[in-house]
Amino acid sequence: MKRIFKSIILLATFIVLFGCATSGAKYAELNPTIPLKPDAGRIFIYRTALMGAAVQPAVKVNGEVVGSAVPNGFFYVDRTPGNYEIMTSTEVDRKLSLTLDKGEARFVRLNISMGFFAGHVYPELIDPATGENEIQDCRYTGK
Repeated sequence: MKRIFKSIILLATFIVLFGCATSGAKYAELNPTIPLKPDAGRIFIYRTALMGAAVQPAVKVNGEVVGSAVPNGFFYVDRTPGNYEIMTSTEVDRKLSLTLDKGEARFVRLNISMGFFAGHVYPELIDPATGENEIQDCRYTGK
């Protein structure tokens, strides 16, 4: 019984350590160097929660896969002003609609909640001051 318990603990530790963003520049290092086109806005998408580290669904913006919900990771997309839908899918689709203006930075945090078979990752629009603070130690996971 002890052997099974130790194996479970080892597996959980492995998932937490290697299922998280451990490489890539931190937001605080990278953000000042990312130029933004004058006619675009930027959507930062990030996940701080380590709970459910093995659950890393694709993140879509208006139906296009733009990244994954990696714990302690972030990525961004630059888009022209307009309306956008951020979506993740596990057992169910979770969606967030937002409007992006020229020169604007929007922050979308990916949270996790318990589901029947697996955790659900859902997007939440965060005010810029809070988002800027929460994303500081996240690592870049984009392309």
